[in-house]
Amino acid sequence: MARVDFGLSLSAMTTVASFARNAEAIGFEYLTCGEHLMFHGPIGNSLIALAAAATATQKIKLMSTIVLVPLYGAAMLAKMTAVLDVVSGGRYHFGIGVGGEFPREFEAAGVPVKERGPRTNEALEVITRLWTEKKVTFSGRFNNFNEVTIDPPPVQKPHPPIWVAGRQESAMKRAAKYAQGWLPYMYTPEQLAASIEKINQFGRQNGRDLSGFRHGLFIFTSVYKDRDKAREVAARQVGRNYAQDFSQKAGRYLLFGTPEDCVKRLNEYVAAGARTVVIANACPREDLDGNLKLIAEEILPAFR
Repeated sequence: MARVDFGLSLSAMTTVASFARNAEAIGFEYLTCGEHLMFHGPIGNSLIALAAAATATQKIKLMSTIVLVPLYGAAMLAKMTAVLDVVSGGRYHFGIGVGGEFPREFEAAGVPVKERGPRTNEALEVITRLWTEKKVTFSGRFNNFNEVTIDPPPVQKPHPPIWVAGRQESAMKRAAKYAQGWLPYMYTPEQLAASIEKINQFGRQNGRDLSGFRHGLFIFTSVYKDRDKAREVAARQVGRNYAQDFSQKAGRYLLFGTPEDCVKRLNEYVAAGARTVVIANACPREDLDGNLKLIAEEILPAFR
């Protein structure tokens, strides 16, 4: 069986340090955090939360899932992520996406939502150069500057791994051109397998060697001894997060059920090519400890 690394997404901004220490102690390889400027409920900022987590942990990798790149200035984002890699001792992974599902946050940031793809692509060029070069000069559609050096540079060489999240072919092309990892969400195993094939195809077209590329999955998860309860809780929690009805989508896109159910479903994703799985808990806060116990004791060992 293929070795799978597991990540755990932060569930609340008020318990970052303790949650991060627990994720590290029970064997997760990654602690992750998402972000929005504004969304359907409370949500944090990945860079700030992971900086807090860095001071509370020693070895767990810290991944943004994801940074909404077009909402930032590219040079400032290069600086912030470089510093995060330094303060974490070289543990930061730069998970990125373009967003767009909540247009009002783009309006608030003064960024046209229709420009999010081109802005992100150019930003990745800028950030990669600023991470790895000195006295960088750049002239582009959204970024123009002369002889800029980021100091201190990132600890990881050549730079922190870039993971591209998304669901569409444009994101696959972005991953094949700029990234070291692919982290789709709301995906079936069949979609994952097809996306991996496309990324490999795009990589060949770009002349990139993707032999060390990492394919992953971000999945909302609800684990109970009662399968029906797990499904109902997952659909309700994720539906609340996205202000949508997930009762009919749960079976396709969410991970739920008994530990045995979840291992069986995860094996389908592993067979499709997933080697990194980021779990986002889809359960009420009062059930979080019980869910994590089942995951740590009955799911993770099946892939070790």
